[in-house]
Amino acid sequence: MKDILQNIYAGLKRKITKPTYSEHEVFFPRIGILNDARKEDLERRLGIKINNPAYFEQALTHRSFLQLSTVADIHSNERLEFLGDAILGMIVAEYLFYNHLAVQEGELTKLRSWIVQRGSLAHVAKNIGLHLFLQLSASAGKSLRDGNETMLADSLEAIIAAIYLDGGMDNARKFISDTLIPAILNSPEMQVKNYKSILLEVVQADGFFSPKYIVQHEAGPDHDKNFTVAVFVNNESMGTGIGKNKKQAEQRAAHDALATYYPHTLENDE
Repeated sequence: MKDILQNIYAGLKRKITKPTYSEHEVFFPRIGILNDARKEDLERRLGIKINNPAYFEQALTHRSFLQLSTVADIHSNERLEFLGDAILGMIVAEYLFYNHLAVQEGELTKLRSWIVQRGSLAHVAKNIGLHLFLQLSASAGKSLRDGNETMLADSLEAIIAAIYLDGGMDNARKFISDTLIPAILNSPEMQVKNYKSILLEVVQADGFFSPKYIVQHEAGPDHDKNFTVAVFVNNESMGTGIGKNKKQAEQRAAHDALATYYPHTLENDE
């Protein structure tokens, strides 16, 4: 670990430079999944011009595809996902900072987390049609069709990194602010009330500690689980909820608690 940290520190002292042409060929080899027609289709869906398809081919390559490819030394989209996640967080923070001048840090943090949550990113990725371009194994493809949001969200973050590497920060900013954020704000996830936030506010107003959410039960196979979650306030169970993932179950548990103890908060609920 010490050696790794020393290498990172030494790297930080060097000026950030783009790889040379030969290094670029190693990092981003062409796979051939974006011919001219598919490249034009992807450009139309993203609303951008693609200069170097190699970035986008890697962004669309799931790790499950590596064992199937006949191209040597190709890479999955995981490193691009890492970079894209950071770029997305920074640009969303910038967007909120300049467009919500009266909102304080705590609420800005909540807004950013709400915008970049996995479900919202998966909605945008599917709306754009990235699932039509992803390179996957058969089993990963089935998982995607069964509703795996992680693959879609990860692919969108990788695409953001590809846009940045291909056209610079201004292009990434334009895509996020003009295409991604409006799509997220109009997504089903953003139209649903955040019952956890509402419950947090009302119990703190009553002088209680923050609610705690505890998984009570899991049922079903890995690809189709149901989670039962209970919400506790001051060590007392106030509600339960069942969902396809923990986040959904927690929201339903919070709604159950509000309906039982604070029904006035749901008066305008549809």
